[in-house]
Amino acid sequence: MRIVNVAVAALLAGTMTGLSGGALAQERTVKITGFGAKSGVVRVFGVNSEAAMKAAAEEINKAGGVTLGDGTKAKLSAEFLDDRCNAEEGISVIRRIASSDAFVAVGPTCSNVAESLFGILQKKVGDASDSGLQFPVFADVAAKGGLAAISEWAFRNVPSELEMYKSLFAWLKREHPNLKTIYGGVEKDFAHSNATYGVMKKQAEENGFQVLGTGEWLLNDTTFSTQVREMRRANPEIVAISAHPFTTCGVLREMDRQGVKPKLLIGLTSSSSIETLQGCAKQAEGIIIPTSFAPVTPEAKAAAENVSKQGGSMDLHSAAAYEIMFILKDVIESQKIMAKPDTVQADRNKMRQGLAALKETKGLLGTVGRTNDREAIKPYLYVHAKEGSWQVLHKPSS
Repeated sequence: MRIVNVAVAALLAGTMTGLSGGALAQERTVKITGFGAKSGVVRVFGVNSEAAMKAAAEEINKAGGVTLGDGTKAKLSAEFLDDRCNAEEGISVIRRIASSDAFVAVGPTCSNVAESLFGILQKKVGDASDSGLQFPVFADVAAKGGLAAISEWAFRNVPSELEMYKSLFAWLKREHPNLKTIYGGVEKDFAHSNATYGVMKKQAEENGFQVLGTGEWLLNDTTFSTQVREMRRANPEIVAISAHPFTTCGVLREMDRQGVKPKLLIGLTSSSSIETLQGCAKQAEGIIIPTSFAPVTPEAKAAAENVSKQGGSMDLHSAAAYEIMFILKDVIESQKIMAKPDTVQADRNKMRQGLAALKETKGLLGTVGRTNDREAIKPYLYVHAKEGSWQVLHKPSS
């Protein structure tokens, strides 16, 4: 009875528990901590990431768990901390995680948080003059391009939006040669939306589209009449909206109200989610978005069902969190991570080395390449909203 209590107490404490011998060894649990936005306008992304991490941990545990460096088996557990999509809170959260015996963290949601907290990590491994935090962080959602280059302790499992929109606008030029003009819209105060609109605009211009203007608003805005009025005056054939589901739906509803009916709609990757369909399925009908997730493979369908059981929904961001848990399992085993209180820094070094050495990983849509600057090269496709669901429109690689 006493032995059981010890094991249960260790599990509740959520620490990497090092118990020796026979039955006790089987009770070991390795906790993986995620962090991101679980409050505010973009809270749903944190909710989905947490559900995905827990769903993946459950699948790994059903298959026998993870084998640690001393040969013992352990279960994985996942917890998730809220950084409120705030850079200062994100840095506080990562310092708190790093002060524990964790050897890796998964997050964050927001690019502005990632950009700041990657900056407190040691920039170059082995640089004795750099007192930055020596702790591996694996981003699942923060999508602004090139962020992993900030530190050799930073890794990402997000798609390249440059490649996705470069492909999309070239495809639009081929498939819709009669469309010539475009009008943009962007959440100007959100790093991801703002950076990606720059990508959209550049790719549109390079493919011969005339950009007639740009409407700007903020992440927490709720009225868009002025921006849409300017859009109506421009009378574009295509409208490209670089915004998350909340303001995307606000703009689309206002377009509907003012009678703005472009021949084609383009959206931000993050809006290829259930939240967009729940918020404005009618107005979003036909919108085209590139994404690195759709339930088109047996693995992806099963993962989506598992995430739903955990109270979340699967999209390109939560799919990345799901995949990361399996990547971490593989690295724990290949690098023989011990997960004991007296091996914390050694385990962090092993995790960083293992992640940096990866050339490819297994993804829900197929093989994911890994670059030397610790970014992912993910398969992607185009989806469009049709009759209240996301349906595959085109697979560029096929």
